[in-house]
Amino acid sequence: MQNNSGQSVFGLDQNVAAGLAYIPICFCHLIISIGILASDKVNKLPRFHAIQSLLLSATMIIGYVVCLICVFVVMMIGAALNSSVVAIFALLFYGVLLLFILACLIGLIISCIKGFTGQIFKLPIIGNLADKWSN
Repeated sequence: MQNNSGQSVFGLDQNVAAGLAYIPICFCHLIISIGILASDKVNKLPRFHAIQSLLLSATMIIGYVVCLICVFVVMMIGAALNSSVVAIFALLFYGVLLLFILACLIGLIISCIKGFTGQIFKLPIIGNLADKWSN
């Protein structure tokens, strides 16, 4: 099923399409990833990176929303108890959010570089899902 020659979506080389699947400027990654999945059925490299990019984007959005909800709940508990100590505890969730964003950014940069060089790099957990779904 793997074809290592030829073009991918929009007439791009496979490694260029795989790398562009991670560039989050003006929703470029969504357009490229959906285009790859819709039109390229034989090239594993761009399909893998397109699926992993979409899964990484979904993970970032879900993680961001969960952290913000946790911060909101802790802040409301702190306000209800009129305790600044509990409200300061919300800073812990901001720290978790910062570490989460940093980890996602590092994963995004490494995956983008590996995509442009034509290599498959599996991120933890979502990489195995992307590999399974790209076949």
